[in-house]
Amino acid sequence: MSESRPGGCVVAGLSFSARDLAQMRFAVSPMWEVGPSVRLLTSAVAHPVHRPWIEQVRPRLAAVGLDRGWLAELVPPSGYVPDFLNPTPSGPAPALAAELDGIVATPADRVRHDLDRLELQQGGLGPRSRALHAQPHARLPRVAEEIQAYWELALAPYWARIRAVLDADVAHRARQVAERGAAHLLGGLHASVRWDDETLRLLRRPKDLTRVTAGQGLLLIPSVFTGPEPFTRVTPPDPPQLAYPARGIGTMWAARPATGTGALAAVLGRTRTLLLTELESPASTTELAARTGLSPAGVSQNLTALRAAGLVSAHRAGRSVLYARTSVAESLLTAADEFPHAPRSVTPRR
Repeated sequence: MSESRPGGCVVAGLSFSARDLAQMRFAVSPMWEVGPSVRLLTSAVAHPVHRPWIEQVRPRLAAVGLDRGWLAELVPPSGYVPDFLNPTPSGPAPALAAELDGIVATPADRVRHDLDRLELQQGGLGPRSRALHAQPHARLPRVAEEIQAYWELALAPYWARIRAVLDADVAHRARQVAERGAAHLLGGLHASVRWDDETLRLLRRPKDLTRVTAGQGLLLIPSVFTGPEPFTRVTPPDPPQLAYPARGIGTMWAARPATGTGALAAVLGRTRTLLLTELESPASTTELAARTGLSPAGVSQNLTALRAAGLVSAHRAGRSVLYARTSVAESLLTAADEFPHAPRSVTPRR
């Protein structure tokens, strides 16, 4: 993953043939959220959009030591991040497990090449990165284990909300292609991306691109944590990857007004509806009991029922468990907001 950096960088141009345009596709990638989100958490600069997420997640990571593990070394505050952490998505929405399998299967020479580049740019490697360089196949499973632990704490409880933003972005871009063509899509991805004379031009990218060095086609990956500039991964023969800031992140952490919960309570019951609305952000049983005044046992019982119905997911966070709304629950609450009043019963005419 190469970071765009202001000042003194060339404008990289990637030419397109009809075949390259035909091979262009979108993908939603969990690992393209992992790296940028780690960088965001280690930044000393307050983020205007993701601050609510940062304030919730940062203490959890510190409590279990994930703020000083493998990812802390492999994802520096700025600059290059090893390309092997972003394997090419095999489909439009690979699961994290599939991407972790790809990381673990990275050839040793690829790992060492990426770590050599990281060492050159950062002026050295940390002790874990040096151990990974010495024994890639022995250490990569441990890297994958930490990524999985990070995912459970930092991203899985929020994935329904994140995925909704990413899917909406892909749908919008696909509509652009259908209505106005691929050139309009590529020219409107980001202010630093231009489409000119069958060439995609990336401003402020440190190295130029050719099809010999970049591979065929183009993989477009929306990301909620990538920004303010797009990131690229160029490792032929894989297609070049361009991760760009997704549309709609400005309001993704805004609280949802609970205007239609009365109708939903008639179906789910008041207590379970209350718990769903309280899960605007992920929380433990203890936190929910304190917020709602319910007993911890009552909260646990109702969360078990909501989880069995597919409305709530559970995620291990150290010694506690975080509960979060699923995409199904989000859809129910959205429908309740749009139709806040239950329809009146109609008496059939005799």
